[in-house]
Amino acid sequence: MPTNFVGWISTLARTHARSLATVAVREGLTRIDAIDAVQEAFSTLLTLPQARELSLDDEGAARLMAVLVRNAARNIRRRRHRSRAHEPLDGAMELPADAPSVDALLAAAEEHVGLLGCVSQLAEIQRLVVTLRVLDELSPDEVARALGLTAGHIGVLLHRAKRALVDCMERGRAEGASDPG
Repeated sequence: MPTNFVGWISTLARTHARSLATVAVREGLTRIDAIDAVQEAFSTLLTLPQARELSLDDEGAARLMAVLVRNAARNIRRRRHRSRAHEPLDGAMELPADAPSVDALLAAAEEHVGLLGCVSQLAEIQRLVVTLRVLDELSPDEVARALGLTAGHIGVLLHRAKRALVDCMERGRAEGASDPG
């Protein structure tokens, strides 16, 4: 069993990224959209209650990831009204010359996974404030009304949540630097 859950996710991503992207392309996505589907599937995996237990079963995790990617690809196609014929696979995937490298994409995905883990460690009210203010882009007044708090209290909660996220991410980087595997 990996000593580090995020490390296991990273290994899973590195090992299966190409085959998972292939699953998304077979569902009719472009190669670039396939990367989005793979990232969405990893995000979904992290929200599953049994995600940590899957680190004991790499084969089962890979099969689950293929299903999650297939569903994510279908959802992306539906959301973007892209019903078109599936693109045949004729060899390796080629990305545009200006596309970020696979290593850069994996590093960004690892950072995203780390941030999701840190957000999950926040107190419930802080998670709500971060979600509403940062992700849903609501104003402090709108968040205050939604949560029944004052705008000033929302500001304090957001400030504390940001500080906790920065501290958590720095701890994760420090642990990653000291963990050779």
